[in-house]
Amino acid sequence: MKIYTRKGDDGTTGLYGGGRVPKDSSAPEAYGTVDEAQAALGLARAASEGELDELLVHLERDLWVLMAELATEHENAHKLVDGASRVTPEMVAALEVKIDEITGRFEQPTEFVVPGETELAARLDVARTVIRRAERRSMAVVAEGSQVVPYLNRLSDLVWTLARWTEGTSVETRSV
Repeated sequence: MKIYTRKGDDGTTGLYGGGRVPKDSSAPEAYGTVDEAQAALGLARAASEGELDELLVHLERDLWVLMAELATEHENAHKLVDGASRVTPEMVAALEVKIDEITGRFEQPTEFVVPGETELAARLDVARTVIRRAERRSMAVVAEGSQVVPYLNRLSDLVWTLARWTEGTSVETRSV
C-alpha cells in the first residue's frame, strides 16, 4: 500500500463516512488543528513518563475520536459510533474527574502563570494553546448537541492543570 493516493491533488480531501470537501474548508481546518494538538501532546509525551505518559497516550487516542466526528458531514452523522467516532458526555465527564484529581495534588497558582518553568510544562502549555485554537476552529463545524467543543474546553483545562502539576509547586511571582 502506498502512502500517497493523488486524490487530494485537486485541492479536496475525503471525509469520514464519505464525501469530499476543499482542503481549506471548515472541517479540515478543525480536524487539522486537532491533529496539531495531538502532535503537541505527543511532544509533551516524549518528555514524560509513568502516569503522565499513560494519560497523554489516552488523550491522544481520544482525539482520534474527535477528529472522526469533525471529519463527518452532518448527513452522515448516523454512521458515527459513540466513543469510537463520536465524542460522548462521558468522555467530557472523565476529563473533569481527572482535572479534579490532579488539581488536588498541588497548590494552584493565584496569579497568571508565565510558561516555561520547566521544559515539560512548556510543552504542555504549547499543547494547551493548540487545543484552544482547535476549540475555536471546531465551532464552525460541530452539529448541535455535539460534545466536541466541551471536550476540547475541558482538555485545555486538563492540560493547563498537568503543566502546573509537572512544575512541582505553584510559582507566584519571581524576582528578575
